[in-house]
Amino acid sequence: MRRRTNRPVLLVASSGGHLLQLLTLSDAWRDLPTVWVSNDKEDARSLLAREDAHFLPGPYSRNLRSLLANLRLALQLVLRERPSTVLTTGADIAVPFAWIGRLFGARVVYVESFTRIQTVSLSCKLIKPVADRVYVQWPELLVRLPDAHFVGAVAAVE
Repeated sequence: MRRRTNRPVLLVASSGGHLLQLLTLSDAWRDLPTVWVSNDKEDARSLLAREDAHFLPGPYSRNLRSLLANLRLALQLVLRERPSTVLTTGADIAVPFAWIGRLFGARVVYVESFTRIQTVSLSCKLIKPVADRVYVQWPELLVRLPDAHFVGAVAAVE
């Protein structure tokens, strides 16, 4: 992901643990322009207070109305920002951004959750078809995702 570009890296993560794990990867985009997307929740607003961030309204999980609204927002944001890469740790809000980003030429990188040791998340299953790279944080998960990459865990669950 060290390509020199003026196009931003779009960092997408649901609030809570997904966002914390993505923040842990900050060395991956150091010195690159970034734009963040997360849920409109107090923790996300606090953690991203000094970032160029967009916050999506709820409800979120597995809600068709939210999916359609987030597809529209993803299209608007991707067209405006033209990201070089969409980097995400999931969950539900990431799916439309990954697909729309890929549609408009962005690389898509997905990092499976630290909590996924033996089973693949729904967001990973939905993003994997458009992902350039998928990373897992446990080698055991390579049985289910043999084309994924394991380089270690990015965050421990407290």
